[in-house]
Amino acid sequence: MTRIVGIAGSLRAASFNAKLLTAASYVLPRGASLTRWGGLGAVEPFDEDGEAGPEPAGVASLRRAIAEADALLIATPEYNGSIPGQLKNALDWASRPYGEGVLTGKPVAVIGASPSAYGAAWAQADLRKVLEAIGANVVDGDLAVPEVARQFDEDDRLIDPLLRSGLTDLLGRLHHHARGTLCPA
Repeated sequence: MTRIVGIAGSLRAASFNAKLLTAASYVLPRGASLTRWGGLGAVEPFDEDGEAGPEPAGVASLRRAIAEADALLIATPEYNGSIPGQLKNALDWASRPYGEGVLTGKPVAVIGASPSAYGAAWAQADLRKVLEAIGANVVDGDLAVPEVARQFDEDDRLIDPLLRSGLTDLLGRLHHHARGTLCPA
């Protein structure tokens, strides 16, 4: 079983990106599971001085969730044309110590939703850049869900068949990366 941990980059209780992770749970490939890690709000601000002391509880939870997973799925909103600060903060912690962080070599896929017509495309591009700098194994492709308020049914499934197909395809590629196999053509 490929264990995928999902992180929504928004702290909002009714987050569209948390709904997007729920939508992902409906279209997982056979042999994969998705567990949402909801501790983003508890991750302490990154401080290099803090690396020398005891590991903060929120950071320990984040690192443990990523380390125990075979792959990571991040759903990001777009704040001021980029990724949310709390998500970037968590990635900074997960990247440490440099070259040995829990994200080094970890297969990661990026998705995002936004009320805009662009579906958090800029945030996804920035997130991919950060993940590549960290040394994560970033899966090619992304999924931008535009005008998100009208994209889900009452069970948080994606309504649009093209978006649902794109999410299914991306999760298949993530699953194959995590298993170390080539994705079928």
